[in-house]
Amino acid sequence: MVLEGKVALVTGAGQGVGQGIALALAAAGARVAVTGRTEAKLAATCDIISRRGGTAMPMVCDVRSAASLEQCVAAVVSHFGGLNILVNNAQEVPLGTLHELSEESFAAGWESGPLAVFRTMKLCYPHLKGGGCIVNLASSSGKRWDMTGFGGYAATKEAIRSLTRAAACEWGGEGIRTNAILPLAGSPGMAWWIEHKPEEAAEFLDTLPMRRVGDCERDIGAFVVMLCSDAAGYINGQSIGVDGGQALLG
Repeated sequence: MVLEGKVALVTGAGQGVGQGIALALAAAGARVAVTGRTEAKLAATCDIISRRGGTAMPMVCDVRSAASLEQCVAAVVSHFGGLNILVNNAQEVPLGTLHELSEESFAAGWESGPLAVFRTMKLCYPHLKGGGCIVNLASSSGKRWDMTGFGGYAATKEAIRSLTRAAACEWGGEGIRTNAILPLAGSPGMAWWIEHKPEEAAEFLDTLPMRRVGDCERDIGAFVVMLCSDAAGYINGQSIGVDGGQALLG
């Protein structure tokens, strides 16, 4: 229970990687605010946590809305009495070639990605001072040698990495550690990709050194727990691939 007594807020925690992270944080002793747009999915995640003996609260929140984010953070702090961990996971995914990608889709990716991360980090900052931890989710898409079809998505995720580094440098002296992870896991998004673009997905999956896709809770969530624990107390401002060795970060 390395996170006993901590309070965590996880965006997009109703399914996939966000859910896996929320489950792992709760298993490590943290009280978890499970946020997202779909109430039924949030309730399902909280139910799993409750049945395992953990503590969680569902909080409907649209990360594209500044007002919704402000209300969410305030409600979490009021309910739990504080906040120690922020995990920015939620984001709409703008995929397609530059000609295919609409401005609306790219704007949605930007608003739900780097702009939401920017807003949420600033809202949580006063509560995280003195030992808090931020984990932002980026992507190895920005490291692909062939960016065809991934330019819009990679642009939003690389912006998140830059914001992560800035927060780490500016707030590290106040006891806030900020890192980004680049995960590869069996999420609903991965399932959609495999189903709709099987050849492209198969070619990519063949590049995995460990020959398997990560598990949302046991692989990605477990690493986030470690990153938020005292064991990683000197890790700050890093982008870390949690992908079985697929991406080379240089």
